[in-house]
Amino acid sequence: MQIAGSNGFGHSIEFMSQAYLMNNNRYSEIDIHLQDDIPNQQRPLPIFLKFEDVEYKVKNSNAASNVKKMVSKVGTQVNENQERYKKILKGITGSIGPGEILALMGPSGSGKTTLLKVIGGRLSENVKGNITYNDVAYSSAFKRRIGFVTQEDVLFPQLTVEETLVFSAFLRLPANMSQQQKYDKVEATLKDLGLERCRHTKIGGGFIKGISGGERKRTSIGYEILVDPSLLLLDEPTSGLDSSSANRLLLTLHGLAKAGRTIITTIHQPSSRIFHMFDKLLLISEGYPIYYGKARDSMDYFSSLRFIPEIPMNPAEFLLDLATGQVNDMSIPPDILEYQESTDPSKAVIQQHLQLKYKTLLEPKEKEENHGGIKTAEHLQVAIQAKKEWTLSWMEQFMILCKRTFRARCKDYFDKVRLVQALGVALLLGLLWWKSSTNTEAQLRDQVGLMFYICIFWTSSCIFGAVYVFPFEKVYLVKERKADMYRLSVYYACSTLCDMVAHVFYPTFFMLILYFMAGFKRTVACFFLTLLAVLLIAITSQGAGELFGAAVMSIQRAGMVASLILMLFLLTGGYYVQHIPVFMRWLKYLSFMYYGFRLLLKVQYSGDEMYDCESKGGCRPLQSSPSFDTVNLKGGFKEVWVLFAMALSFRFFAYLCLRRRIDLCNL
Repeated sequence: MQIAGSNGFGHSIEFMSQAYLMNNNRYSEIDIHLQDDIPNQQRPLPIFLKFEDVEYKVKNSNAASNVKKMVSKVGTQVNENQERYKKILKGITGSIGPGEILALMGPSGSGKTTLLKVIGGRLSENVKGNITYNDVAYSSAFKRRIGFVTQEDVLFPQLTVEETLVFSAFLRLPANMSQQQKYDKVEATLKDLGLERCRHTKIGGGFIKGISGGERKRTSIGYEILVDPSLLLLDEPTSGLDSSSANRLLLTLHGLAKAGRTIITTIHQPSSRIFHMFDKLLLISEGYPIYYGKARDSMDYFSSLRFIPEIPMNPAEFLLDLATGQVNDMSIPPDILEYQESTDPSKAVIQQHLQLKYKTLLEPKEKEENHGGIKTAEHLQVAIQAKKEWTLSWMEQFMILCKRTFRARCKDYFDKVRLVQALGVALLLGLLWWKSSTNTEAQLRDQVGLMFYICIFWTSSCIFGAVYVFPFEKVYLVKERKADMYRLSVYYACSTLCDMVAHVFYPTFFMLILYFMAGFKRTVACFFLTLLAVLLIAITSQGAGELFGAAVMSIQRAGMVASLILMLFLLTGGYYVQHIPVFMRWLKYLSFMYYGFRLLLKVQYSGDEMYDCESKGGCRPLQSSPSFDTVNLKGGFKEVWVLFAMALSFRFFAYLCLRRRIDLCNL
């Protein structure tokens, strides 16, 4: 079967696999069948993965502090650099090709998930060893060929199962597939994973009722397998599934592997039926490998070491007992007892014995057969380095992501509580300032106070409505950016424009009620100018909230930072303190509330308008009022351009902060 992909290679997957097999007798013959309904560009590129002597360590702050104390007290020379780190992976070697499923097994904390992340390119710092894909090192060009299913299900709770898969299909499948083909692909995935019954049910989570845990896991897997990745990595895919669902899932993975994909999965304690579906097994104990090879040969290997179960046992249960050093209900080799004072060897002795046997019996054989100078075909090495182009243009991604963003946040946009809040506050203010006027200085001061309160209300509402968006969606954004689903600029544009719906709707609804109750000028021009001023304040506040949220990217700290900045803007807004000391005056020029408040005053009042006509001195122009000491009501509307520039600047810097934060997470 020929491949006529976009990279111009005319070789067949079958030919490439057989060419590799001729040089490597470790792999059994691979039967690869490609789905006819998938375009040639999407047929998976064969991935031959090799990892050799992989080590990974993490910083251990407690160990570092203990070393410093020991050095200061004893005065001995200690290699502090070594003590500061704790090794998680300790020299792991293996290989796997297309058509095979490799299971990573071991007790909790043994390093299975860490190894999976290292292989998937999600951990790069403090990693030693050699990991190659078709004999080429990992690069960013490869990440769109990897599907990674995390143990935690990262799905938008407001979307249904079908919507989740449809949006993924439209974002990730190639543009030359028709909409019907993409829908058919989603339909097939729903059927394969048994999600037809819950297709119209929301994912749910938190206080939102949704699908079951098993259905969430299958949806997460469908999210990845939908785009036929060349290398599929799964972290505990059967957790939360019953035996029947787990078997069905493994059969699906088995079919995906035989279609030419390389699959690696961590699994804790599979049933015996599932265990025999794996082609290869890597058993890890305390970060050390103690078995690597064909899964069906594992029992024979440990039997050759004279570890034999004395009662019928699930092979996976037997292997996990060995990995943890538990040798109950099994016979053990007599030579282990030679250096033991008792007939019950310790767990550490069992683990060390198995580690030594692996080093002497299995590792040299693996390195000789699969790592000993055998090279993958050159065209596969070139293909793995070819960066896949974006499947959709910027505008196409924007349209799809806008629909998804609006669906995911629609409930927040049109929330009954927010509507009642806007209505309630508008009515309360309208009743308190009912038919207010500017006839006297006191009445004018009251109406100016209402103007400032409008600024405060919508500034705080919009800042806190925007500051939590990116911290809340960080986990989704990191996951999808690691898969190169879309450009970050597309996500940011969709997020800020969709959120703007709420930041325009609620202030408009609010002002329609309050404006006429409070007795403001009843002219069409004045009403719309006042509304536009309030909307400009709201949109600028939204940009400021996005900037604060993107800068800290923490739910707890975002609220605290927003509160402090809001207090600063409030005090320098020009109402509480009009005559700010010279050395603090620069602060007001950073406050968009200062410009918004001045703009509202200029829109609503005219400097030549007369007031206080019943006083002893007679009528006076509004400009002479102490309320406008620092505001030139005839000074034009330059505040519009300042607020507009601030709104754009906040968003520009918010995007830069977001890119920096997400790039750091993707390292």
